[in-house]
Amino acid sequence: MSLSGTILALIRHGQTEWNRQGRLQGSSDVPLNDIGRRQVRASARALATQDWSAVVTSPLIRARQSAAIIAGELSMGTPAVFAGLRERTYGEAEGLTREDAARRWTAGDYPGQEDLTDLGKRGIAALDAVAHHHPGTAIVVVTHGALIRAVLTGLHSEPVPRIANGAVSTVELTAGAWRVQSVNIAHRAGGGPVALSANSTE
Repeated sequence: MSLSGTILALIRHGQTEWNRQGRLQGSSDVPLNDIGRRQVRASARALATQDWSAVVTSPLIRARQSAAIIAGELSMGTPAVFAGLRERTYGEAEGLTREDAARRWTAGDYPGQEDLTDLGKRGIAALDAVAHHHPGTAIVVVTHGALIRAVLTGLHSEPVPRIANGAVSTVELTAGAWRVQSVNIAHRAGGGPVALSANSTE
């Protein structure tokens, strides 16, 4: 089956307590909080207006919990785990607030941090792997903000804002290349979809 026409809805996991506190998570395994669970339920209900073939996820618990909620809302099976969808590692800065990390390493070069270019390449390789497992179908991919942003930055001609918790960005594989369809669309309970800008506080 051809890979062309494969559509991926890239969803950032719901909020965690570390997100709420402004802490760098990276590879640290932090679960969702109540707000995060509500965010992904709202996203799942918005996704339910379309047909999806599967839900896949990063191995980190905040993504796996988000994926399980989405799969439940969409009446789908257990999400498959793709290791390449894991978040960027922030090395020694993990657990610190962004402000504390910036004071310690003013250039943002945290010891042990994954290179941003490498992150983008890993992210694209992960999307390719998902497409090879589910060619020509529409897949929900639950992953992380830095990875989504790195991937979209490599594909998109316009600046990509920080990705909000629970927000959906969509890409399609056409003629052997990923094309960006939408960026950072948030779905909140009781409201319609909202495209968040670089200035959003979400």
